[in-house]
Amino acid sequence: MVLESLCRLFPTADIYTHVYDPDAVSEEISKHNVTTTFISRLPFAKKFYTKYLPLMPMALEGLDLTDYDLVISSESGPAKGVVLAPGAFHISYVHTPMRYIWDHYYQYKATAGFLTKLVMPLIAHYLRMWDVSTSSRVDSFIANSNHVAGRIKKYYRRDSAVVFPPVDVESYSQVPADEIGEYYLLAGELVEYKKPRLAIEAFNLLQKKLIVIGKGEMQSELERLALPNIEFMGHVPINVLRYHMARCKALIYPGEEDFGIIPVEVMASGRPVICYGKGGVLDTVVDRVTGLYFNNQTVDSLVAAIHEFERMKYSTQDVNAIVAHSQRFSEKQFHKGIIENLESLYEYPDDSRLEGAAKIEKVEKRGVATVG
Repeated sequence: MVLESLCRLFPTADIYTHVYDPDAVSEEISKHNVTTTFISRLPFAKKFYTKYLPLMPMALEGLDLTDYDLVISSESGPAKGVVLAPGAFHISYVHTPMRYIWDHYYQYKATAGFLTKLVMPLIAHYLRMWDVSTSSRVDSFIANSNHVAGRIKKYYRRDSAVVFPPVDVESYSQVPADEIGEYYLLAGELVEYKKPRLAIEAFNLLQKKLIVIGKGEMQSELERLALPNIEFMGHVPINVLRYHMARCKALIYPGEEDFGIIPVEVMASGRPVICYGKGGVLDTVVDRVTGLYFNNQTVDSLVAAIHEFERMKYSTQDVNAIVAHSQRFSEKQFHKGIIENLESLYEYPDDSRLEGAAKIEKVEKRGVATVG
């Protein structure tokens, strides 16, 4: 989503990545010239590229980016470690510092296989040193939330601007109140750190209807745990997901995310969010306005929040306020934030009256690359 939006903002930019599958990307990305690192030529790289993580620093540093005046890295792994020409600018848009070597290291290690557990301490030690040292190669950090900005400060000792990622809020519609269903929604990948088990256990106690949309490694376990009031739909087409977003009583969001796209999509549909009050939702969900926080990741805390939510009455005016709030996370606002960050790097002594698009054109003539 971020890469596609950057492609629209910089229509002549080149893309650099480790692995590229033309059949798995959008038309917007396929318009651009894409260059891969040597990782793409290793065995089974398209399917198992994460297994080559220890080689990625070397692969990134092997990219020749000397022709570019501006490089934007899209960072949730080691993308920011590229080497630029003197005088070039590097903006790093950070979705998260690498979770698996920093704050989620012990969670990943606990669920890893036997061989991975043996090598993780050595790999993580090397990657932490490399990750911190390469932060000095970045001219400007942009975080996708205040939560991530805090982690950048903690691990890299660098300040960062906050620019929320682009959400296609215009594609979500609201429905009349009499079309709201008698069910709650849990949507997203069913993996441990998103805490889906918490929602299942809470709704087992409440005996209220919960629809679960999404797949993941925990799906079989959760289906065995769930009582008949919980329906698993698996992976569904986007129009089906949007239908249920617009008609649920509320989204249940029990995990801690760096930002979290799904709550914004649900709010763009006019529906509130019941969420664990930590992480990216502190930027996206306004407590008791566009949703409701619960304070502890426990069944009792979630159950109490649902009871409290049902005592709240959302009017048409409240729905309008929820939708209006979601517009803060549009692509237009994302582009505005990126342009403002560029303006802080580049000086325009002769063209102070140029609007954002004209300034982008001037930057593009110097050469732009996106690394992710």
